[in-house]
Amino acid sequence: MAESELDGITQRSVTVNGIKMHVAEKGEGPVVLFIHGFPELWYSWRHQIVALAEQGYRAVAPDMRGYGGTDAPKEASAYTYGHVVGDLVALLDELGAEQAFVVAHDWGAVVAWWLCLFRPDRVKALVNLSVAFSPRNPKYKPVDMLRAAYGDDYYICRFQVLFPFLLSFLVLLFQYSYSILLCLS
Repeated sequence: MAESELDGITQRSVTVNGIKMHVAEKGEGPVVLFIHGFPELWYSWRHQIVALAEQGYRAVAPDMRGYGGTDAPKEASAYTYGHVVGDLVALLDELGAEQAFVVAHDWGAVVAWWLCLFRPDRVKALVNLSVAFSPRNPKYKPVDMLRAAYGDDYYICRFQVLFPFLLSFLVLLFQYSYSILLCLS
């Protein structure tokens, strides 16, 4: 393990779910798993890692699949929610943690909802930052709703031209968001 100059935060690489994942961590006690957003890294959580470690928690923040020091498989099919949630479950196994408090931001919040949906047994509690929960509205297409609310320049609307598969992602997100909320209650 290499210790960074960032207040004793330890960084290492672990093998999870068939990839090498970069992880930053500090502290001992119950695990708090931080999930970063787009286009961030574990580093976004550096202040929270230190603060929670000082309060008796084991604060852990990975670089998600495809980001920073974590492997980035070339195939788009290697980035399903099954894969990214599988990465986090395997990381919890690697840490020896039955459950974790999960704190997520931006795209990481969406991943955290899927983690709660697929593996509610592994999540003690969830805090999502800056992403409001939106139940699916079957009367409207998700991108049309975002375009109406935020305009054509909203990044997700722009991605439709660059990354058509993002539409599928949003459709699935809105279809299952209500189920995710049920997992948390």
